[in-house]
Amino acid sequence: MAIKFILCGLVSLAFSLLLAPMVVRACKKLKAGQNILHYVDKHMKKQGTPTMGGFIFLFPLIVGLLFLTREQRFPALFLLVVTYSYALLGFLDDFIKIHYHRNEGLKPYQKVIGQLGIAIIVGVYAYFSGGSVLNFFGLKFDIGLFVIPLVVLVLVATTNSVNLTDGLDGLAGGVSFSYVTIFGAILALLTYENLALMCFSLAGALVGFLAYNAYPAKIFMGDTGSLALGGFIGTVAVLAGLEFILPIMGIMFVLSAVSDIIQVLHYKRTKKRVFLMAPLHHHFEQKGVNENRIVVVYIIITTAVSLGVLAGYFAVI
Repeated sequence: MAIKFILCGLVSLAFSLLLAPMVVRACKKLKAGQNILHYVDKHMKKQGTPTMGGFIFLFPLIVGLLFLTREQRFPALFLLVVTYSYALLGFLDDFIKIHYHRNEGLKPYQKVIGQLGIAIIVGVYAYFSGGSVLNFFGLKFDIGLFVIPLVVLVLVATTNSVNLTDGLDGLAGGVSFSYVTIFGAILALLTYENLALMCFSLAGALVGFLAYNAYPAKIFMGDTGSLALGGFIGTVAVLAGLEFILPIMGIMFVLSAVSDIIQVLHYKRTKKRVFLMAPLHHHFEQKGVNENRIVVVYIIITTAVSLGVLAGYFAVI
């Protein structure tokens, strides 16, 4: 069984490595460059770096379908459709930014409507497919109709948290790789084979993407990639009834979102800032911490916490 998961990841890795140069060239040809906000002074040298690199790890996800078992294929297919739906929303955001040469794409309310619409569909599907039973370290309980608002909260929070974490070269991709790899191991342990295969497929594809996104990045994932990653991470947790372990394993995503919320609320109330810059990784950057060091520490913390969760599930089975 383990060989199948590893092979799935390796095939996705090979696909992404073959695809990456073509995506980079296409983005350069289309002049799909990133516009850097004026107050992110440390990143001005990154102005014009190709974006929408999320396609590098999104297309190889199809590889996972080749490895799926015949039983219970639909949840994995549903996961893929939801991921691509969020990718489409992110693509529209990126396209508007690039076409009109500005940093704002979709209006906030437009992005929220799109996120809510997809999340509600996932919530309704979870309810009618028995996904209202949650599993928290072996403790199982059925929350019934309350699963719908929970799913909406999980997906909206996760997509925005991953999006906020995408601020340094290799950060969102590296943290997501650590997360989905270990989450895939947990799913395999709980016998969600098809969903585990999709996780390992994404993990392999992310390694290929990181070969071009690690510092200094040759391409950024853009909202095309970050919203898709958030959608995948949130939806796979929902389909396995593991919503409550998501914020534990995704602690660095949570810190990105919470630090940004604190900064905005505190500034509106006092006109003073808690952090030099939000989200949190930019605060450390402003303090003079090397960009690569921040990325490595984020990945290490995610890996350590996620391995702890994996050990917890292993102990109760």
